[in-house]
Amino acid sequence: MIVQDRIVFLRSELQQHNYNYYVLDKPTISDFEFDMLLNELIDLEKQNPQFYDANSPTQRVGGELIKSFDTVAHEYRMLSLGNTYSAEELVDFDKRITKLVETDIEYVCELKYDGVSISLKYENGELKQAITRGNGTHGDDVTVNVKTINSIPLKLKGDYPSKFEIRGEIFLPHEGFEQMNEKRIVNDLEPFANPRNAASGSVKMQDSKEVAKRPLDCFLYYLLGKELPSQRHYENLQNAREWGFKIPHEIEVCPSIDKVIDYVNYWDNKRHHLPYDIDGIVIKVNDLRLQEQMGFTAKSPRWAISYKFKAEQVSTVLNEITYQVGRTGAITPVANLEPVLLAGTVVKRASLHNADQISKLDIRVGDKVYVEKGGEIIPKIVGIALKERDLFSQPTVYISHCPECNTPLVRSEGDAKHYCPNDLMCPPQIKGKFEHFISKKAMDIDGIGPETIDLLFENQLIASIPDLYDLKKEYLLPFKKEGEKWASNIIEGLEQSKAIPFERLLFALGVRYVGETVSKVLVKEFQHVDHLMMADKERLENVDEIGEKIAESVVLYFQNKENIKLINRLKNQGLCFEIGEESKAISSQLLGMSIVISGVFSNFSRDELKKLIEQHGGKNVSSISKKTTFVVAGENMGPSKLQKAEKLNVPLLSEDEFIKKIS
Repeated sequence: MIVQDRIVFLRSELQQHNYNYYVLDKPTISDFEFDMLLNELIDLEKQNPQFYDANSPTQRVGGELIKSFDTVAHEYRMLSLGNTYSAEELVDFDKRITKLVETDIEYVCELKYDGVSISLKYENGELKQAITRGNGTHGDDVTVNVKTINSIPLKLKGDYPSKFEIRGEIFLPHEGFEQMNEKRIVNDLEPFANPRNAASGSVKMQDSKEVAKRPLDCFLYYLLGKELPSQRHYENLQNAREWGFKIPHEIEVCPSIDKVIDYVNYWDNKRHHLPYDIDGIVIKVNDLRLQEQMGFTAKSPRWAISYKFKAEQVSTVLNEITYQVGRTGAITPVANLEPVLLAGTVVKRASLHNADQISKLDIRVGDKVYVEKGGEIIPKIVGIALKERDLFSQPTVYISHCPECNTPLVRSEGDAKHYCPNDLMCPPQIKGKFEHFISKKAMDIDGIGPETIDLLFENQLIASIPDLYDLKKEYLLPFKKEGEKWASNIIEGLEQSKAIPFERLLFALGVRYVGETVSKVLVKEFQHVDHLMMADKERLENVDEIGEKIAESVVLYFQNKENIKLINRLKNQGLCFEIGEESKAISSQLLGMSIVISGVFSNFSRDELKKLIEQHGGKNVSSISKKTTFVVAGENMGPSKLQKAEKLNVPLLSEDEFIKKIS
């Protein structure tokens, strides 16, 4: 037991010293002394493998090779935030959500770190899993790499919940980024363009030993779980600091939107003095019960928003305008620029959007243009130095034919873009449809990426989506030396994709205007592709959230004989064209009823109640009207909603009464 006691002691000592150095920034021993303790622990663990601990400080040195990262589901969706760019937009946000809950709101303001988002799961005080954002519902398991980051605790201290999740941002401080680039230059390697890209690439490296060499850091800023210490976001973060997490000290509680704007203005001036990059401020509602009451849109939480600082702007020369063809046939003009450094990256191209934008700017080849990054991500041209324009420059004439297949372009009334109508023969449209079909949010087919699609298309193995499912391993083997595993992965990935649910398959088909959210709405309403195919425009427009544009597009898609052939072939190959059993209605108890949920509940979350309403045939609506059947009323129901329900004689059901009703 003496050896085990020494191992336990060394682990505890090293964890504390790690916390002192990387979180508190107050080291109590020298680097040499720390290394001596660490080396002793490494030797003892090697000699006594029976005392292995996945969260020992020795695991921070890395060493495990990862061939591929497992994709896992987020227990709580990891959505991105909506953006604002002015004080007026922040005031609008405040009005919007105050109206939603009918009470004054206290906010928490945080710096928006320019790194890579991460979600950490802890059980019984130990790090169990680290997951990237991914598409918001699924992310990659990067636990092995994240364990090498010294500021992320592997074991917690104090009075923490038995199970919870904490989210934050992994980033590279300026000093560490510069040191990394100096080493790369010395070793004849290309320096990284900016800290964000370097951090993102580091988290997904296959050799955790290499990740351990990079000076990554991590701030944590949001707790999730059923046993949190407080109903206040800010207080939860203060507790998390006591457990060993690196919680930023710049976080502030703001009692009003005016104080939020003061905070934004302060950091807009001070951000350049920070030792790391930020690109804005995140504003969250402090009260978790109000957060739950406000809920989410399809893409972001209603109770939080980000303020983005004004983008950096540079000038450069427009060398050429080229035209890209998208998977829907949409033509996008692209400005090819003299390369220029902007917000940490070299910009060579910028979208010109459409013919109207070119005409509005009167942009011409040879112009000196002003470029900035919209939301500091996508480069865009915002102006032209007209005084410096060449006297003999010629206005830009928008192309009339497809640059890929030479088909005359069309432009519908009210549409901003030109389109190539040759969707069956235009190469970029065909390849684009394949790339959309295999993408993560659609069919998520393992083993196939854009390069594989190019290879298969160029070698005439695929021309239409169903051709993918006709592929055989022997067709693929000639394209790669030792390609047995590569070919097997593709065939296996295609086979597994046959189980992808109907709503994702519908999205994967690439029907114009039918995105992820619309696909879910249509699948829930029609349940089988045959029912959807028979629906006319009027029937489609009667579905909530389906407008005239979407209805027309769906009808046109299913009127096309080639699309019907495609669907029939996919049906024959065993793909899922009907709603799954788990999504089907449990009963018709609430059929035809419009139900409002308001307040906070003790046994179910609002999302769970909404799901129950849908499963029993009811429809969730957000506001009370004469058409409302009843309100499921919890604690803290807004006074104006209560008043309106009483005025319109809309019944109020408690949580228990509602459950009895559907039982």
